[in-house]
Amino acid sequence: MYTCIQNSHVADNLLHDATSNPETLIFCSQTLRSKVQRDFEELPSEAFRQLRDSLNNLLKKFHKGPAIVRTQISIAVAALAVHVPAEDWGDGGIVNWLRDGMNAHPEYIPGFLELLTVLPEEAFNYKIAARPERRRQFEKELTSQMEIALNILTACLSISELKEQVLEAFASWLRLKHGIPGSVLATHPLVLTALSSLNCDILSEASVNVVSELIHYTASGSSGGVSVQMPLIQVIVPQVMSLQAQLRDSSKDDEDVKAIARLFADMGDSYVELIATGSNEAMMIVNALLEVASLPEFDIASMTFNFWHNLQVILTKRNFDISFGDEASIEAERNRRLQVFRQSYESLVSLVSSRVQYPDDYQNLSYEDLKEFKQTRYAVADVLTDAASVLGGDTTLQILYMKLVEAVSSCRNEQSEWRPAEAALFCIRAISNYVSVVEANVMPQVMDLLSKLPHQPQLLQTVCLIVGAYSKWLDAAPSGFSKLPLVIDILMSGMRTSEDSAAAAALAFRHICDDCRKKLCAYCKQLFHIYYTAVNGEGSFKGSAEDSLHLVEALSMVITELPPEPAKDALEELCSSVVTPLQEVINQGPEVLEKKHARELTVYIDRFAYVFRYVNHPGAVADAVHRLWPIFKAIFDLRAWDMRTMESLCRACKYAVRTSGRFMGITIGAMLEEIQGLYQQHHQPCFLYLSSEVIKIFGSDPSCASYLKNMIEALFKHTTCLLTSIKEFTRRPDIGDDCFLLASRCIRYCPQLFIPSSIFPALVDCAMIGITVQHREASNSILTFLSDIFDLAKSSKGEQFLSIRDSVIIPRGATITRILVAALTGALPSSRLETVAYALLALTRAYGMQALEWAKESVSLIPLAAVKEVERIRFLQALSDAASGADVNVLMIPVEELSDVCRRNRTVQEIVQGALKPLELNLVPVP
Repeated sequence: MYTCIQNSHVADNLLHDATSNPETLIFCSQTLRSKVQRDFEELPSEAFRQLRDSLNNLLKKFHKGPAIVRTQISIAVAALAVHVPAEDWGDGGIVNWLRDGMNAHPEYIPGFLELLTVLPEEAFNYKIAARPERRRQFEKELTSQMEIALNILTACLSISELKEQVLEAFASWLRLKHGIPGSVLATHPLVLTALSSLNCDILSEASVNVVSELIHYTASGSSGGVSVQMPLIQVIVPQVMSLQAQLRDSSKDDEDVKAIARLFADMGDSYVELIATGSNEAMMIVNALLEVASLPEFDIASMTFNFWHNLQVILTKRNFDISFGDEASIEAERNRRLQVFRQSYESLVSLVSSRVQYPDDYQNLSYEDLKEFKQTRYAVADVLTDAASVLGGDTTLQILYMKLVEAVSSCRNEQSEWRPAEAALFCIRAISNYVSVVEANVMPQVMDLLSKLPHQPQLLQTVCLIVGAYSKWLDAAPSGFSKLPLVIDILMSGMRTSEDSAAAAALAFRHICDDCRKKLCAYCKQLFHIYYTAVNGEGSFKGSAEDSLHLVEALSMVITELPPEPAKDALEELCSSVVTPLQEVINQGPEVLEKKHARELTVYIDRFAYVFRYVNHPGAVADAVHRLWPIFKAIFDLRAWDMRTMESLCRACKYAVRTSGRFMGITIGAMLEEIQGLYQQHHQPCFLYLSSEVIKIFGSDPSCASYLKNMIEALFKHTTCLLTSIKEFTRRPDIGDDCFLLASRCIRYCPQLFIPSSIFPALVDCAMIGITVQHREASNSILTFLSDIFDLAKSSKGEQFLSIRDSVIIPRGATITRILVAALTGALPSSRLETVAYALLALTRAYGMQALEWAKESVSLIPLAAVKEVERIRFLQALSDAASGADVNVLMIPVEELSDVCRRNRTVQEIVQGALKPLELNLVPVP
């Protein structure tokens, strides 16, 4: 506290010192602003008037600048107003205080105007360490003083050189969304000044901001909405519409055009429901928005994209909001509106589709420019899907096909001009989900055109992607499957051309095998040939190891559709091609296997994971795993120290267990014995994760009970010995994550093995140690585990173990509650509030009044300087209501407010955590 006051005094003194240089003034003004925002409550209560007067003097001193210093001082005064109730400023609060200052010292009006501008902005500035209740009160104070503020601004309009500043302040006050009637604003001098300024030769940025805020204001619920604000809307819309001609005015600079376009976009977004009626006036706005969308600068044209999406949502939603008529009338009105906007969306498709074309210098684009170009393409793709929702995919396809035909002709004339064709294909791919799978007019021609295009890498990549996007069409359309040999040839070219085209081709092959799997069963031999050519080095596959997994997945999905015996043979052939390189390494002896780089092993093991995941023949997969187990065991035994290899192998085993289930037979015992022993030595988290998958599958199987009980006790016992402090949790977060994921699985699938065991209390103790670990996944797993314990009564399997649970939780209840309250109030990031709050709620629902007493004890530890009694009561009442069955969302507001209060600045947070001591468990020994 002393340091805070000392820093504030030094900064204040230097700002008053006439010899301070500009850099010092800027630094000190920022320091003073920060101290007022974050640390004001550390000052003595009598310091307010002295600080206010000092800031007032500084505001006068810097009324002519430097601007950055004046702004910082203004923000500091506004922050002071957030902290201090209106009555402490004198009659009427800070706005009246400000008005009196302007009347007494008109020469300082520029400085006071800046303060008037930032006041509403600071109402929503969460850097200010004010309590939520005080923040709400400040907003009410400002809205009650709105009329006075607008009168001040109106009076200042007479000073012509301050007009821009006045309008900026007006825009700021409009953001409060206070319900001033539209009829009042429609004739208000500030509004009329802003609207008239739109037509000046030099466009006023401040007037654009005001009109933009007015448009948002008229559509906001707090202002009464569009119907109440119609008098104001009828004034705004004609004025903005009169600017349409300026969109094409070459004398206007880009910033002016952008500002005008912004107003049209704001109107579209705010009045979209009115526009959706399709009236003549609405269509004038739509045509203006189409003109904005046609402007060459993408950042301007894209301002309209949100409008086209929202309009599409309204036009296509099934629960059409019409207050009259029966179902037939509603359907007729929906169709009428769709017809009205049809031409607009057709124009939109033509306008935006050209924006995805690669630039001439695409090869020289920087990483950031390439990233921006890709984002542009994604944005355009979204607009095209909006259009397809309104027009229908087949109609949209027809428009884009005409562009493709035009582009292909130029591509044939000039081989280097591939970009328009690639752009058209990109757009056709974007709408693939909206095109009928039996479309018979355009898609056959598109597929025929693909084989005639040059094999330029970017073009070929998009060609491959479009093949994959229309895989359902290849399966369902009358002429679709006949195109398959043609597209397979294209994909094989893609695999050989470049890394990007190979990745696209592999993905497309996967989609085709997924959607055409039944028809492809007769072509297994050919598919294996493609696989060998691409994956086993018989061809020149340019893709990565990750891309090759798509091919493994593709073949596996077709094998799934085969009858049992052919499927078993095909699976054996597929596994044989994968295992051969691994077998060769193992045959070279332990030393070679130990020294291999992990990547040389995981590239093959990952393929097994995909095989076991996607070949849905449980018995065949179980047989394959049994045959392969000696290979897997050799890798487990010699590479258990290697996290990457173990993660890959455990992932393969996980999918084997998931697919094969109880067909695994004796192999599962050998596998679990292996990982149980290796975990004691190498502490690999993936061993815990694999165990949790086994628990999910076998947990309820009585024949496995004895073995599983021994396994989980051994794994948990060793883990609790590893995680003995928050420091250990921080050092080994993955073990914490996977341990408590396994523990939750045990509660759900085999509580009869886990809860009565001797390890259960020790694991609860371990969870209490780790609740406040900063690692997100580890913390969430621990909190979920505790919530599962508290919710045990919800489970039919768990009800019989409530007495055992209670004997463990009740002696620790007060401590668990204190740690959870500490987590809510700053020990964990605020992003975890919902998860922590649910754990606390589950505890309270399980233990009722006893848990509320624990919560009361915990909250009472926090000093009143940090949390007021009324804030404590509000939190405890909400917890009580939620525990009694009220909506859990009701709890979140008081939880968020308690969290906000306790985190409002570093000093308070340290006080709260120092009081709650989440790392001191004070555990009661349990016999």
